Amino acid sequence: MNDTTDEESFHVEPQSLLKIPTHIKGLDEVLHGGIPKSRLTIINGGPGAGKTIVGLELLVRGTESGQSAIFISFEETREAMRRNALSLGWDLAKLEEEGKLVLINPEIDYQAVSAGEFNIEGLCAILEGQAKRLGANLVVIDAVDMLMRLFNDADNARNQLIDLHRCLNGQELTAVMTVKAMESDKKNYAYLDFMADCVINLNQRIVNQVITRRLHVAKYRGSDFASREHPFVITKNGIVVMPLTFVDHVKHSTGEFVSSGDTVIDEIFGGGYRKGSSILISGPSGSGKTTMTFILSVAAAKRGEKVLFLSFEESEIALCSEMLSVGLNLKPFIKNETLRITSVMPESMGMEEHLYRIVTEIDEFKPQHIILDAISATNRIGSKQSAMEFLIRLYNEAKKRRITCIFTNQTILSKEDDLDISGLEISSIVDSVILLNLFKSGNHVARSLLVLKSRGTHHSNKYHEFIITDDGISIEYSAKH
Repeated sequence: MNDTTDEESFHVEPQSLLKIPTHIKGLDEVLHGGIPKSRLTIINGGPGAGKTIVGLELLVRGTESGQSAIFISFEETREAMRRNALSLGWDLAKLEEEGKLVLINPEIDYQAVSAGEFNIEGLCAILEGQAKRLGANLVVIDAVDMLMRLFNDADNARNQLIDLHRCLNGQELTAVMTVKAMESDKKNYAYLDFMADCVINLNQRIVNQVITRRLHVAKYRGSDFASREHPFVITKNGIVVMPLTFVDHVKHSTGEFVSSGDTVIDEIFGGGYRKGSSILISGPSGSGKTTMTFILSVAAAKRGEKVLFLSFEESEIALCSEMLSVGLNLKPFIKNETLRITSVMPESMGMEEHLYRIVTEIDEFKPQHIILDAISATNRIGSKQSAMEFLIRLYNEAKKRRITCIFTNQTILSKEDDLDISGLEISSIVDSVILLNLFKSGNHVARSLLVLKSRGTHHSNKYHEFIITDDGISIEYSAKH
């Protein structure tokens, strides 16, 4: 995510604050460039929040960009550190052999601590010696709270930590300390946050029986930053932070008109739809939303354009079977890899994990079209707010890549003048909104289509009755109701 050249190694704020990029995906965007150079950063969080992984990845990415680093742990042995890192694909032993990294697991004389004879000078001497030997400019001190718990006297513990901070400053080291700050510890370790130049809080919580993780920058002296909470995931390759980048920042325009695959639908749309645009197809169950999306998908696949169909509702087998009933054989397009159907239950993971999975698949498959069926299912993952942010993030990722993005949304059956569109307040950001509905016509149920909006087109403003046949959708006539 951060392709930083040697000349761009440090981000300079207007106040000449130097920063070192973390090279952790998404984190530098939140920090507006990275952590403060030659200053102290604190990472707070409870058990399992990801503090140690952030610290490890920070120094691993640092060594990849030419820095040398020191990792000090008061909780894990060197061998445990190496094993933990290997599970994420980071070979610390190799970095040690190459002289880019040193692992320190201090052996503390607990009797000296109890007798009040222990001080931090020995650790500072080791740190200074190793920093000079490696030419290190980055140090991560993991679980510093474990060191502080050794002192019975809180004032002494605070003084020792202040001495350690002075030691780091004296050597002009960029330092990161992780602190296992539980709710009960806030009073004991509050002074750490005052001492630090940058404070990052991590937390994990359970929402609808699914673990979600959040990152929040509480403080950054001399720098602005993205101040809201940001979701993040721990992947097999490390941390991925997913800040909310507003869609208004995507400035490029949509592309040329392309066909929906049906000449009458194209005429209603005002000439088809534009490449790179976003379309919301909304309607109650049975109104034809999925059929409509596959008509668009097959037309794109026939042009040789890749379509990634993301289903929260049905499996690939079920969708292929159902579309045969309307004359759409999806299997040839799946076989030639112009159509990929991915089906995942909404409840199977948290919102940020869904987003990471989808963005990873987008980067791997490189589609020209993304279809999400249906956005209403995201309400089963988390809160309405998190569902909306998930959709905005996905929409923005598609916009940045100039991908046509098509959402379907299941609404409650309503009268045609009751325009329940998305239920998630995203209808205003999409380019086109198509409303499908069911209504009573004589002694049978009929379907209608209305293009509520389509930016930059002279689309029809009428309701159009249609039927679903063995050969797709047939629009029989146009009429105002």
